[in-house]
Amino acid sequence: MRLAFSTTLAATAALGTVFAAPTPAAAHHGWSNYDSDKAMTVTAPVVESDYGHPHGSLTIESDGARWLVILAPPSRMTNRGLTPDAIAPGETVTVEGYPARNGDKEMRAERITAGGKTVELR
Repeated sequence: MRLAFSTTLAATAALGTVFAAPTPAAAHHGWSNYDSDKAMTVTAPVVESDYGHPHGSLTIESDGARWLVILAPPSRMTNRGLTPDAIAPGETVTVEGYPARNGDKEMRAERITAGGKTVELR
């Protein structure tokens, strides 16, 4: 009985180590996926807002198109004064950033103006 318990404990520990290992950065958005030669500015209402990890995001609607806007991590946004209320659905924001290279309606935000305040995100 003691051997079975030790084997189970060892297997559980090994499995926990696998799941606890950090995932490679390549699994996340790479900033090279955005075209820094094509700066853009969009002013539009927020349709959806996520103030979550690993970074916040917005969906805005401009000229009949919905754009996914990748923001900074929540701690950075909070430290720089960008509150969840300022980017809540229904609020109008101005986002300056770079479009996705693959043509998707997605952009990486460098700065955002919301609630009358401009916040640097990078």
